[in-house]
Amino acid sequence: MIVADVMTRNPLFVHPDMSVPDARALIKKEKVGRLPVLDRENRLVGIVTEWDLVNASPSVATTLDIYEMGFLLSKLKVEQVMERSVITVTEDTVIEEAARIMDDHHISALPVMRSGLLVGIISDGDIFRIFIELFGARQEGVRLTMLVPEQRGELHNITHAVMEKGGDIIALVISDGEDVSNKTCILKVANVAREELLAAVKPYAIKIEDIR
Repeated sequence: MIVADVMTRNPLFVHPDMSVPDARALIKKEKVGRLPVLDRENRLVGIVTEWDLVNASPSVATTLDIYEMGFLLSKLKVEQVMERSVITVTEDTVIEEAARIMDDHHISALPVMRSGLLVGIISDGDIFRIFIELFGARQEGVRLTMLVPEQRGELHNITHAVMEKGGDIIALVISDGEDVSNKTCILKVANVAREELLAAVKPYAIKIEDIR
């Protein structure tokens, strides 16, 4: 799966000279968490988050009354509060790489570029939805977590054993185990009883960690 499969296409954006109150109003109206900032030539020059806008205020605000503060805020522009160093991805970036970039840089979204033009945006919410799909969280089934040996043919044996019991595999996720000799395997299976699934896979497991 790549970024193009899950990104929001043709995302909302603002220009650097938009006022902070107007940008805040747009974010609230459209229920988004951030807005790419494009110049008049449609070049990406920054990104501004709801947090940036909410926390924007004149440095002398404490000495002003509410009307003076409102006036100064109306003069404050997006370009004064936006993040200028924007990390981006392309449409063909794989989902897990986009997730790694967001995690490594502690950011919640990535503008998606094609030949220098903004064509989409992918957010942590999009990644969460993929996570839900990968684990089959919206489907009924028996979920089993086990530690299995790191050896060729092990997954074939497990999936064949499930098939022999008439089970339909909704999700199969492999992650690091306790050391290099093993892996953690998470299965979610429909159309098979808990006891039958356990009996089918137990011969291939180092240990069963959870079943529900």
